[in-house]
Order: sequence, then structure tokens, then C-alpha cells
Amino acid sequence: MEQIKIVFFDVDGTLIDYKADGMSAKTVEMLKGLQAKGIKVCIASGRAPMQMPQVDGVTFDVYLTYSGSYCYTGAGEILFNNPLHKQDVLQIAKNSQEINRPMVVATVDRMAANWVDEDLHEYYIMGGIDLKPAPDFQQVLQDDVYQIMAAGRVPERPNMIKNTENAKIAAWWDRAFDIVPADGGKGRGVTKVLEYFGLKTSEAMAFGDGNNDLEMFQALDYCVAMGNGSEDLKKIAWATCGNCDDDGIYHFCKENKLI
Repeated sequence: MEQIKIVFFDVDGTLIDYKADGMSAKTVEMLKGLQAKGIKVCIASGRAPMQMPQVDGVTFDVYLTYSGSYCYTGAGEILFNNPLHKQDVLQIAKNSQEINRPMVVATVDRMAANWVDEDLHEYYIMGGIDLKPAPDFQQVLQDDVYQIMAAGRVPERPNMIKNTENAKIAAWWDRAFDIVPADGGKGRGVTKVLEYFGLKTSEAMAFGDGNNDLEMFQALDYCVAMGNGSEDLKKIAWATCGNCDDDGIYHFCKENKLI
């Protein structure tokens, strides 16, 4: 393994346990330890910019939000800006009505839902958000939309993106899913970040737990699946660490002398 110079972290189920209110003390210690050694730390999440975790004593070097569709540095410089095509957003809104499943459109600074059902409600409650329908939903459709979150089981997913030209599914749960640009995703996001810093794929590491991390793992040489992660992700991972609720990343970094 080459010297690691940058590490990408998924958030939910990776940096933060689904049942916890925030990061554990060991996880914060791990992040500080990496930065103390000059290793850049980056978030790579399906979360929105306004949902990024705030950690005392840690400023992440880069934030890959909306599954890599909107990426920026800790200082606020935009590195990659890749919204969904306008016509695809309008088509997905139409599909949402036809299959009677709600959706949320996400812009840089807000999220707007057409309506909310039990599945979409629970999807957001996991991130601490009590989602409500937006009265101006139709207006928000005209803004740059970087990600769409939709309720729906696996068989329903194709119907939500039918007749679109540049949209794909990124999913980690079986009751709701994200829709991102077909030419985007976490894999493209991490590639843009490496280009910005002039780093090689062999100098990067990533930690993740869900199938929405698959493309990120495929883009880098050293990727570590959480013990609580999906079997699909573990199959392509370079290594596996302990569970999120047992500070798996902290112990992996200690054992491999990254901190």
C-alpha cells in the first residue's frame, strides 16, 4: 500500500451510526489523527450541504454532497457542479405523480417535497429531518436540482426514471432511493477531487457501507467496507473493518498505522 494522502468517508452507517445522534469520540479522534499526519479527510455522502456533520476541531478538506454532484472545499471553493438535466427533473416529477410515490428535489440550499408518505418520512427521520411538503414545490423544479430522493421499493425504481436521458439510481435502502445524474455519482466526484489535488488513486482510501458507495470503491485502489456494510460492497472492497457502532474505522486506522 502506498502512502495514503487522502481519505473519503461516507456518513450514515460509516462515520455516524444510524442509531446515534452524532459521531463517536473515537471517530472524532480518528479524523483529528489523520489530519495531524497531513492526510486530507473528505466526506462523500448522499446528504445535502446543509446536512453535513459539524465536528469540533475538524474542518473537512472537501465535501462531496448529493452523491458527488456538488463538491466543494472546506474553504467553500466549488470543485464540481453537476446538476440533473432540467427535462429529466420535470419528467421524474411527472413519473412521481403517475406511480403515486413522493419525491424530494434538492438544490444547493434547500430540499422540497411534493408530498410525504411513510417510506419517505422514515428515510429522512434517519438523518434527523422531519420532512414536510413544500408549497412552492413547482417553483423549485425550475432551480438547479442536484439530487432527487424518492420513495419506492426496488421494483418501482425503473418507473420513477422512465423516459429520462441522464438519470440513474443510487440506493442504499430498499424503501427509498436517490436519483443522480447518469454521468455523476461518488465515483466521478472522488476522481474530480483527486485531479484537483494532483493525487493518484493509489494514494487514496475510502470507507463506506452501502451500494451507493460501489462506484467510489471502483474508482480507488484502497477501499474499506464497514462490517455492517452491504455484501455487494464487501465483495469489491480491498478490506473490511469493524462495524460503525463499534468504531470500526478508528480501530482499522490504528491497526494500519494511519493514525
